[in-house]
Amino acid sequence: MGLASRGNTHCRPDDVEYAVERGVNYLNWCGKPDGLSKAVAELGERRKDVVVAVQFKASGGEEAAREFDWILREINSDYLDIATFYYVESEGEWETIVGPGGAWEVLAQRKREGALRMIGLTSHQRKLAAKWAEATNPNTGRRRLDMLMIRYNAAHRGAESDLFPTTDDLGTPVVTFTGLRWKDLLVATPDDPEGFVPPTAPECYRFCLANNSVAVALMAAGNREELEENLALMDDWRPPADQAMKSMREHGNRVRKHGRKFW
Repeated sequence: MGLASRGNTHCRPDDVEYAVERGVNYLNWCGKPDGLSKAVAELGERRKDVVVAVQFKASGGEEAAREFDWILREINSDYLDIATFYYVESEGEWETIVGPGGAWEVLAQRKREGALRMIGLTSHQRKLAAKWAEATNPNTGRRRLDMLMIRYNAAHRGAESDLFPTTDDLGTPVVTFTGLRWKDLLVATPDDPEGFVPPTAPECYRFCLANNSVAVALMAAGNREELEENLALMDDWRPPADQAMKSMREHGNRVRKHGRKFW
């Protein structure tokens, strides 16, 4: 389970440090200075013990070079573990990134220099993301992407058919976000069976992590209270029982039918 910031969360540096002490070793920064970036900047020798991923916004080369150097200054580090191109949702955006003078060339160079470990991509477009995961650099024959970050939860399970078969074959790690479906999975729906109790946040993350195609499931705790609740999963890790998995999927179907509509 990883910890993410998203611009409207309020985890302080000491909350992030507490999560690391509890065993969280994947930190996903939104790219806006906050408690998470400050905590990373203050890790010192412990920096090597965590994976730091940053949502990378630039698509052009010059902009990418400036953004990458700014990121290293903000996190007080001489390297970044993962840069994920942020919300790439169309072929046109992808072609700009990987085309001549695009941001991918800059990140690939930083990777060759040792300042970057992995290049990734964040998207809601599962089939396109699967296609991009297979894309190779025509000059080297090597795949352009090292990992993907995709929405996945009990109400949004399309990745099981559209993406995971491809990433499993390629051995490409997948990090998932929106595990609570904007907290809609935590509340009842009009079609709930009698006596049904909505799942807790840890149970929603348990569902995500039980899928062997998922490398990391991100939580975006808004404060210490939510963080404490989520971290309880690390003290009680076990895959859901068959009936619990069935119940979660059925609840996910109801939430998708009745919950707020998002693209």
